Amino acid sequence: MEGIKKINHVAIVVRDIEESIKVWEGAFGLKLDHVEDVPSQKAKVAFFPVGDSEVELVMPTDPESGMGKYLESKGEGMHHLCLEVEDIEATMAQMKEKGVRLINEAPQVLPGRKMAFIHPKSANGVLVELYELTD
Repeated sequence: MEGIKKINHVAIVVRDIEESIKVWEGAFGLKLDHVEDVPSQKAKVAFFPVGDSEVELVMPTDPESGMGKYLESKGEGMHHLCLEVEDIEATMAQMKEKGVRLINEAPQVLPGRKMAFIHPKSANGVLVELYELTD
């Protein structure tokens, strides 16, 4: 699809972010860039750059959040694949025209980025995040 630039990140949901950081640093030799609290997503995220992309470890901070419920029902593992796009609104409109089921009707706007999710039923069972950098 026009406008998709690259895989921005792969997000992995974890129960214990500190223990998981040790695994990804020790077993894979990745270097932790930083950890940040993301209150809007009710999560704590650890960022590991890998080439032009990242591996993100995501720990829910609220068991009642979507991510918290996902972790409880499915356990640890890959949560979503994030595609960086040129223009998120245009990409969402193109996908909607093609019958893709969107979770978000409009992108969420956060500092430095806009994001929206595609329902796994439209992506072979994979939750896909669309991501536009705005800075």
